[in-house]
Amino acid sequence: MDRQQLRGKIQTVTGLIEPEALGATLMHEHVFCDLRTPALAAERDQGAPITLENLHDVSYGRQKHAGKYVLDRMDLATSEVAALRRAGGRSLVELTCGGIKPNPMGLRAVAAATDVQIVMGCGYYVEEYQAPATFEKSVEDFAREMIQSVFEGAWGTDIRAGVIGEIGCQHPWTALEKRVMRGALLAQAETGALLNVHPGRHPDQPQEVADFIKAAGGDPRRTVISHIDRTIFDDARLLKLAATGVVLEFDLFGIETTYYPLNAIDMPNDGRRLKQLRTLIDRGHLDQIVISHDICYLTRLTRYGGHGYAHIFKNVLPLMRERGFSEAEIAAIMVETPRRLLTVR
Repeated sequence: MDRQQLRGKIQTVTGLIEPEALGATLMHEHVFCDLRTPALAAERDQGAPITLENLHDVSYGRQKHAGKYVLDRMDLATSEVAALRRAGGRSLVELTCGGIKPNPMGLRAVAAATDVQIVMGCGYYVEEYQAPATFEKSVEDFAREMIQSVFEGAWGTDIRAGVIGEIGCQHPWTALEKRVMRGALLAQAETGALLNVHPGRHPDQPQEVADFIKAAGGDPRRTVISHIDRTIFDDARLLKLAATGVVLEFDLFGIETTYYPLNAIDMPNDGRRLKQLRTLIDRGHLDQIVISHDICYLTRLTRYGGHGYAHIFKNVLPLMRERGFSEAEIAAIMVETPRRLLTVR
């Protein structure tokens, strides 16, 4: 496979599709992943079975529970993704990448079983999760790997990635993560694929990443900055970032608790997320918005009492209509912008 063969198509784990076939799309999910740090995975106690009695404590975040970070069951993945399809969703982008145990074969099996189109990512997550060998790689090594993932197959399989990312960054940004980003930008230029970035948990880091990408010759309009809703909380930063041309991803829909164990912030609820979307739309940035759930814990799946992959379709889209979002605006966010971004250029 080469860029000419991919150009104008969207690459899923089951093959190429025409852009018109994409449908309503979640732009940032995890179907299979292991978000335990190496230190956490090595601990003897991985947590008690999740029950109704301990569900709130486990999902709230103060009670340590390593096991909740592992999504590795085929039956569970299939049933949860099938619920998305029944609720009206058509496609999802799965961004499990190097360091958090990607599973291309599993994604292909889930896509085939559920009739959901899955677009897979490639690249590397943040430094803490990486094996020692990763630190020895150069910018060119990372670029070569990602190009191969798109053109030939990822993670030792023939299943090809359709997105580069989520490329992990943190604050302060590490030398390894900057090398990975430079490799990702080279791969983006070579393949024509979309780039998705996981920014660090500091309100200025998305802007730092956007400025870095522009200075390095990357394409801001083919770049998605994830996790805006846990990172930027003021309109000035939000609109400054939007002015760079990058796409802003609000991907924690379904999280309604204020407490956020990974940073000293007040996590917004879905209503607050929609207010930020309205601010962007009113300032002319409708075509720079995508949304999702970023499910990566067991407790966010319906089997364990969570909202699941269907939440946006079952609950958020009706709320958007109640809050005055037009059908054209909803279509832009759910269908048209994902279609434009995922189409290889």
